[in-house]
Amino acid sequence: MDESANHPRIKQVGFVAGPVAFLLIKWLVPAGFISAGAPLVLAIATWMIIWWITEAAPVPVTALLPLISFPLLGIMKMSEAAAPYANPIIFLFMGGFMIALALEKHRLHERIALNLVRITGTSGNGIILGFTLATGFISMWISNTATAMMMLPIAISVINLLRRSTAVTDVAERNFGIGLMLVIAYAANIGGIATVIGTPPNVVFVGILDQISHEKIPFGKWMLIGLPLSIAVMGLGYLVITRIIFPNRLPQIAGAEALIKNRLADLGPMRTEEKLVLTIFTLTSCLWIFQQPLNLLLKQEFLNDTNIGMAGGVLMFLVPAHFREFKFLLTWKDTEKLSWGILILFGGGLCLAQGLSNTGIIQAVGTFIAQQSQSVNWLLLGLILASVFITELMSNVALVQIFIPVVFGIANNLGVDPILFGMPVAFGASMAFMFPVATPPNAIVFSSGHMKVKDMMRAGIVMNLLAVALIFATAKILIPWVL
Repeated sequence: MDESANHPRIKQVGFVAGPVAFLLIKWLVPAGFISAGAPLVLAIATWMIIWWITEAAPVPVTALLPLISFPLLGIMKMSEAAAPYANPIIFLFMGGFMIALALEKHRLHERIALNLVRITGTSGNGIILGFTLATGFISMWISNTATAMMMLPIAISVINLLRRSTAVTDVAERNFGIGLMLVIAYAANIGGIATVIGTPPNVVFVGILDQISHEKIPFGKWMLIGLPLSIAVMGLGYLVITRIIFPNRLPQIAGAEALIKNRLADLGPMRTEEKLVLTIFTLTSCLWIFQQPLNLLLKQEFLNDTNIGMAGGVLMFLVPAHFREFKFLLTWKDTEKLSWGILILFGGGLCLAQGLSNTGIIQAVGTFIAQQSQSVNWLLLGLILASVFITELMSNVALVQIFIPVVFGIANNLGVDPILFGMPVAFGASMAFMFPVATPPNAIVFSSGHMKVKDMMRAGIVMNLLAVALIFATAKILIPWVL
């Protein structure tokens, strides 16, 4: 959920409930519970969870609580508490943010999207397919919010073309509009799971994995899992929406091809800046994907996801677009748009996870749940279901921050690789399809006025269940095969 607590009363209650819960746990839980520092870490974790869910304080501010409280309460030294905020995975995401900023600044993402839409034809379903592919691909590299905002006005223009036609029935027009809006929101959410930098839950997962289990998932291997899953969910979702739930059966839409051509004409011929950004983007992507073969060839671990991502990001500031004018692809002022709060949020989650691990809380919770479980498969399915449906009601980043350490504890106690449980849960956190408030893309397309809440819920419940089934299949087949 994007705005889980937009009502002031909920925020006020949460603001007071967080510190009160901290004090109650500190006073009531015995000092020797699990380990010496466990009650304090549990108290801080509860405070943070309440504030994250109610958004009583800005989410990144809540993420700074461990940095302050852990050293003050003797849980960690200051250097140990600060280290997770500079975890390499945070710099990987920073590099990805910088590359995304350059794509957006020079409108290269818009050119790519328009060309993808043009390829699939101008029938009703052809246009919806084009928007699905374009939105999903762009969302692999830039934020789902920015992707949805870019695609929405183009989609509205196409719908307006349809309204001018007297040969189109009201039902067909309405179904086309709903279907087009839904695939933009859904593809923006789904596309992010294809790459490790595509959406924040992915980054939180790999960061906590490294922090607790000291395991890494290279960019290329993540794509071997995430890309097929995202294609499967988007593809089946497209078929379900256009063939079953909201069929439109529209032939060629008059003027649609001209509209796309005019949009491309407005962008003009490809400029030097776009070509340079595309070159850096392509080079960075190739290095991410082929880093392992290159390291084997060089017989040295020179390349990793973080230094590749940061190199791509930094190059945007160092490669001149116009050397005579000394203008570069990005300026530092452009980074005002960078989501610095997300980076702090990652650090806070990693620090909290470290505290939960060091004091034995993760292991204790994992042992308890593992002892209650009769079947690994049913437990895995339950975790995926919980992730998919809880993320409808709270921030997907906060969900993963809270949920993943517990999932790792369960996996360890069952003797299962934490990746086999954790990765599906991280995927599930990006599959919020039912409510307008669940994710920013859902809210953006809903604001267009082309659908009602019941329309999104009708498609969303089917998409949620479809996502659960495909994630479960991925966990049982693809993840063990790739990793």
